[in-house]
Amino acid sequence: MPRVRETFSRYDTADYLKTEEDIAHYMEAVVEEGGDDANFIAHALGDIARARNMSQLARDTGLTREGLYKALSGDGNPSFATVLKVAHALGLQVHFEPVKKKRTAGSV
Repeated sequence: MPRVRETFSRYDTADYLKTEEDIAHYMEAVVEEGGDDANFIAHALGDIARARNMSQLARDTGLTREGLYKALSGDGNPSFATVLKVAHALGLQVHFEPVKKKRTAGSV
């Protein structure tokens, strides 16, 4: 019996970010999972940027395409201003809310 050769493609999150709702759910999950890991969040913005069109994003933000790739990689360290520019150009809003404190035993 001949062996069937299986081929696999590399997984890319950007391939699954088709709608605004997909992107919103993705970022909610990233913030929940990544907590205060700025690199994790920047990388997620990079996934969204690749899903949308990195060249257009570069034009919209006034940054270079190469600079965006670097800043939004897992190893990048974008400034908060860059994160805000990218979020705004992607149609996203940065949102802050109070942290919910965990109740401890004996607390009311």
